[in-house]
Amino acid sequence: MISNVRDHLAAHRRARDAFPGLLLVAISVFASMAGASGWHGPRAAPVLWTAAACVPLVWRSRAPVTVAVAVVAVEITHLAVASDQLLVPSSSLIALYTVASRLPRQRAWPIGLTVAVLLTIALALDGSDEFFAAGTLASFDLLVLALALGDLTRSRRAHLLALRQRAEQAERTREDEAARRVTAERVRIARDLHDVVAHHITLVNAQAGVAQHLVRTDAEAAYLALGQLKENSRAALDELRATVGLLRQDDDAAESRTPTPTLADLDNLAASFRHTGLPVDVTVTGTPRPPSPSVELAAYRIAQEALTNTAKHAGPDAHARVRLDYGDAALRLEITNTGEVVPPSAITTSGHGLIGMRERAAASGGILTAGPRPGGGFCVSAELPLSADPGARS
Repeated sequence: MISNVRDHLAAHRRARDAFPGLLLVAISVFASMAGASGWHGPRAAPVLWTAAACVPLVWRSRAPVTVAVAVVAVEITHLAVASDQLLVPSSSLIALYTVASRLPRQRAWPIGLTVAVLLTIALALDGSDEFFAAGTLASFDLLVLALALGDLTRSRRAHLLALRQRAEQAERTREDEAARRVTAERVRIARDLHDVVAHHITLVNAQAGVAQHLVRTDAEAAYLALGQLKENSRAALDELRATVGLLRQDDDAAESRTPTPTLADLDNLAASFRHTGLPVDVTVTGTPRPPSPSVELAAYRIAQEALTNTAKHAGPDAHARVRLDYGDAALRLEITNTGEVVPPSAITTSGHGLIGMRERAAASGGILTAGPRPGGGFCVSAELPLSADPGARS
């Protein structure tokens, strides 16, 4: 039952504000029944004065200063016209508590102390006690205590609000970070899918063209080309199945990210393009050192995409070269071809190859440039740190 009353008061501000006043009126009824000679019937005058002082409390949350002035005015008038000081200054205690709990400290305390001094003077003038008598000072102390309790309530409310806001901000930050990670993972998987599909479909298309050309003139060569086509199509399906499988995994463990090609697979990559009729040379200079896994994957995918673009755009007489140069702190990768000059815009508008290569390089803390060569052909050049530094470049 008590919890139901508390919920009702919390839901109705006017009832919540009026409740202390109603309680004071009820107390005043019982207090007026007590006398020196024993109990008697309630006296109307002190009860009505208490009720008059409590009426403004109904609006104490909406206009705390105005209510405090009205309550003090009623109680001072009560002291001036009646000799009975019953429950004075009980209504002012509630009004001052509300002022301190609702207003900033810089405003509440000057207003509250002014009211406390005025009421204390009125009590001292109305009674027989001197201003510094114990009873008068006790009333002043009660008024100041009401101010202090109100200030404590305001501080606690502000503290809880700050804690709630920090918790909400932390929750929003966690949600934003989770969304960012999901977006980054989607971009990574989409980039891998693009690289796998573009690479293998280009090889399949080239090998199908070779088989079609040879089927009437050299059946044995056509048969071998069809075998290579079958192998590449099966490899494409295997890589697609493994890449899409990442989306179904519950964890993000490093060992679950298969397949993960490395720079040691560049020779196999070059061989797959040679079977389509594109000569590819791989050269390694410097002292080979294993880079970080993310840098190694980025370098492999850049080489794969650059060779795929060469096979698609450079023409039948193209010749590609892949050069790896291990420096002291960076891995330099260069893929060039001697085929037809194709504007970068043509490559960019036909897909996301150059954009994906630049994103891979930037994600590993490196840079990538691409463009036509002065003597003909096209060049893709990337410089990647041997130790990944994601976020070094954005």
